[in-house]
Amino acid sequence: MMCCKGCAKCMLKIPFPSVIASVMCLSGSGIFLGSAYKGITLTLRMYEVVFQVKARGFIDLRLTFVSLSLLVAILGIILVIIGFLATGATRNKVYRGWKARMGGRISCAVFLVISYFVQIGWIAILVCLTVILFVFRVSWGLCNNLNVTDAKKQCIDLTQFDFMFPNGTKYENLLICSEGKIKEFCKDYVEQAVVMYILATVACVLIIISLIHYSISLVANYTRIKNTEKFVNQQELQSLQDGGSIK
Repeated sequence: MMCCKGCAKCMLKIPFPSVIASVMCLSGSGIFLGSAYKGITLTLRMYEVVFQVKARGFIDLRLTFVSLSLLVAILGIILVIIGFLATGATRNKVYRGWKARMGGRISCAVFLVISYFVQIGWIAILVCLTVILFVFRVSWGLCNNLNVTDAKKQCIDLTQFDFMFPNGTKYENLLICSEGKIKEFCKDYVEQAVVMYILATVACVLIIISLIHYSISLVANYTRIKNTEKFVNQQELQSLQDGGSIK
């Protein structure tokens, strides 16, 4: 029975919404970091080898993706710590003082605003990934629709996607006609990049869902800390009344 009571007390100190959000956030950021980095690396090699251009924009995009994935992982760790501090008996111990309660409410409000803007950033990343994935998926469809028996259909025409290429890209480089180039483009780069970008998109959705969970948890934690102030005031009032009755 004592063991069961101890387990029950420990369970009451665990902020399950924040923990679930942290699992989604950390797993999503890890998957996103690996898949997005690999996908953009493949894209850069494809630009250099197949199209003979250097896509500086994708280098900046890779740096942005890496930075944001690390940032959201750190944010997730901070938010789950706030969740532990604002849950169960821990909340009553940590936020007993007026200054501690005010600091807790301010920290919840600040991180709620931060998580809101981070959500907007990740929604923008999701839109960017959707566009990239669409282009690669169409390119993969062009690869699958090649008719090797007809010489007139041997070329892969990417001129309609010229917005994805740097200024100064030669028109003839957007027509992939030789058998070696087609194999290199389809098998070595597009096929692998599609898988990586699909994983990155799924991970991005997972991160956005986790940030929504964090926002809900922060609002709940703010309310709990605010209610703790009322609870402490009631305890102090009760103690004063008991002291007066004893006299």
